Amino acid sequence: MSQKVTAESLPESCRYFDTMPDAGEVRQPTVEALFGISAATVWRWVREGRLPKPRKRGPRVTTWNVGELRAVLSAKAA
Repeated sequence: MSQKVTAESLPESCRYFDTMPDAGEVRQPTVEALFGISAATVWRWVREGRLPKPRKRGPRVTTWNVGELRAVLSAKAA
């Protein structure tokens, strides 16, 4: 059964993604929401080169560059 997506159910960084600078960074839940994919698919797409490689910021913190994600979204929309 599919869960209905609402503005309130999206991560805050996803709701404001369009206003973030290209140099900004987001965490995995935002990437999942932007592309409508699961955590496992995020990592599979990174491995396949369909998503940019993330940056490791600490032992439990991984981020993706906003500008690189926008480029993938733009290419996907074209």
